[in-house]
Amino acid sequence: MSHICVTCGTQYPSSDHPPAECPICKDERQYIGRRGQEWITLDALQKSHRNVFFQEGEGLWGIQTQPEFAIGQRALFLQTRNGGFLWDCVSLIDSSTVGLVKALGGISAIAVSHPHYYAGMVEWSRAFGSVPIYLHEAEREWVQYPDPAIVFWRGETHRVNDDLTLIRVGGHFTGFQVLHWASGEGGKGALMTGDMPQVCPDRRYVSFMYSYPNLVPVDAATVRGIVSKLELYNFSKLYGAWPKFAVSGDAKTALQRSAERYLRAIGALSEQKTQGVRSSPGVAAAAPPTRLSSKQSKRTNRIRRG
Repeated sequence: MSHICVTCGTQYPSSDHPPAECPICKDERQYIGRRGQEWITLDALQKSHRNVFFQEGEGLWGIQTQPEFAIGQRALFLQTRNGGFLWDCVSLIDSSTVGLVKALGGISAIAVSHPHYYAGMVEWSRAFGSVPIYLHEAEREWVQYPDPAIVFWRGETHRVNDDLTLIRVGGHFTGFQVLHWASGEGGKGALMTGDMPQVCPDRRYVSFMYSYPNLVPVDAATVRGIVSKLELYNFSKLYGAWPKFAVSGDAKTALQRSAERYLRAIGALSEQKTQGVRSSPGVAAAAPPTRLSSKQSKRTNRIRRG
């Protein structure tokens, strides 16, 4: 039997008995539920829940388990020019889900932002012929269900193909990765961020946390580092972890505006106007390949200066 943690949704290798505990939930960024450590088998989950599909954007489908299970995130299925791609994951996989995904083109690869959403990634991979699962090397210790399909990559970026790039932004986890889809949104670019940064309920701002359930923030250098890394990419829409939680319009400006708000709230952004650009310690200021607007440039300079 394959056991799944009820609180975080992480699946464990098949065994007669569940593990004694879930290391993901024992970590300070997560929590063990009020009723203590609880488990459910995949068979039982398949009987009590179902996955629903809904369109999030052009060539982009959300997949969420209902009734809501564990953390409650939704996965994103991208219909790219290089085949279907699954971003983030849910715990439930069943014959109905496999049939629907195959009807949409099938899955050629999977990538998951961070350990809280590893969920049933191995079962999903196996259901589509053991397709590769891309994770950052820094998160190897958090993989509870090892499998040959898992591909650990190192460094700051990993180019999956000519359309998809994984970017390590850190913050929530050291190896936290986001996905840039260059041809998404009609060629304007799309950014899938999971939890870092996370889309706020007003869908105009994003925010940054080390632990969301336990309300532990990240520091100013982390926020500046994330903004600096994402300056290199064009994206008109930014997708978070929950259904329809997306920042549209000028999502890149929204990211900068959000960073300003966050830094101001923690007392790390000066209101004084100064000249020149100074990067935060340990963060290299990389010039974007495309020219920023005057407003974007001013925002970027303010974030870097502090």
